[in-house]
Amino acid sequence: MNKADSFPNMFEKEALGLQKLKSSKALRIPKVFSHGTIKNEAYLVLEYLPSTPRKEDFWSKFGEGLAKQHRVTQKTFGLEKDNYIGSLPQYNSCKITDAAEFYIEKRLQPQFQLAAKNGFSFKNLEQFYKTISEIIPKEKPSLIHGDLWNGNYLVDNYGDPALIDPAVCFAPREMDLAMMKLFGGFSAEVFQVYEEVFPLENNWNERIPLWQLYYLLVHLNLFGSGYLASVESILKKFS
Repeated sequence: MNKADSFPNMFEKEALGLQKLKSSKALRIPKVFSHGTIKNEAYLVLEYLPSTPRKEDFWSKFGEGLAKQHRVTQKTFGLEKDNYIGSLPQYNSCKITDAAEFYIEKRLQPQFQLAAKNGFSFKNLEQFYKTISEIIPKEKPSLIHGDLWNGNYLVDNYGDPALIDPAVCFAPREMDLAMMKLFGGFSAEVFQVYEEVFPLENNWNERIPLWQLYYLLVHLNLFGSGYLASVESILKKFS
């Protein structure tokens, strides 16, 4: 639960994201039973998934399922509604058809603007945007979880992977893989199987820091200067 006026429609938007992931029929997603507000306390009621030990093919299923989910696409990047990344607003659009344009305008720029309000300034962003526009793959939008760190997957009652707490949108699929690598907690088998099922564009590993920049900016804006050096290092690398 949380304060409804502090995070307007947060659980409504999370429910929408969970339902979109569930509709991909890829990885297990808990059912959404209800969401609403009682005396300014917002709530979300989900299916309970008791945990059991991982099956031997857990990571293989994870890689296959994520690849299947990422094959779900639409013509434009974004989502029909804005949502949240953690407790911060995440801005979407259903008008952008270019991956680099979406990533810069709807992901990076809002976080850099918020960082400036929080007292962090960065130079040569226009050159940085120009550089990354030339290296971001011209792929179709993929249905991504959007916040796929190791705390947002479960081992369900069958020993299979399940996803929770998404920040769903149609976006470059490398974003999910980058977030998975940012804090660790995933077997190398996930990435190996994923690429066998849905091969990635050349040099995808070299772009991982670029996609991690968004999540590091989010952490900078939520938790402060401990993430500043990492942000600055990525900016230097791609400028």
